[in-house]
Amino acid sequence: MAFSLPALPYAPDALEPHIDKETMEIHHGKHHQAYVDNLNKAIAGTDAESLSIEEIIKNISKYSPAVRNNGGGHFNHSLFWTILSPEAQTTPSGELAAAIEETFGSFDELKKKLQDAGATRFGSGWSWLVIDGAGKLQVTSTPNQDNPLMDVAEVKGTPILGIDVWEHAYYLKYQNKRPAYLEAIFNVICWKSVGERYAAAKK
Repeated sequence: MAFSLPALPYAPDALEPHIDKETMEIHHGKHHQAYVDNLNKAIAGTDAESLSIEEIIKNISKYSPAVRNNGGGHFNHSLFWTILSPEAQTTPSGELAAAIEETFGSFDELKKKLQDAGATRFGSGWSWLVIDGAGKLQVTSTPNQDNPLMDVAEVKGTPILGIDVWEHAYYLKYQNKRPAYLEAIFNVICWKSVGERYAAAKK
């Protein structure tokens, strides 16, 4: 099999009370596992079996809708788990903090833009902080399991933070209160991890 489910880097209950154990178990063990399984089925017997998920995603227009949906789901969730932490910094630091200040005016303004992007995304999708082709930070959102690395994205760039706003990410705890989830998740965002992604993308 070309792809496999990455292990969570913390226990399923580690993000409580902000994200509950049952949601994490279903989200990771059921939803993400299904994306992996269906992606492997969709690429079976094709040249995509020898490619990285990033290589597939960047040229997603070459592939079937099944690869787009499930490949996006695998990539997006693999990133998502790593930018969450029970020992999260509440604010960025270093070069990332300086870039946020320069681009958005303040961390609070970035937070508002990310929350607005997620809250106003109709249906299912993601809110993103990306580095665009000019090396600048941008906030954007994508539908379904699309992401800014895809060649079909309206705003293209390297994602360094993604917030899942599919209902399966929050409905057990927050029901239809997506804005409440988008407020709570900032308590468990690992800005150290986001900063490392920022530094790597700037090289």
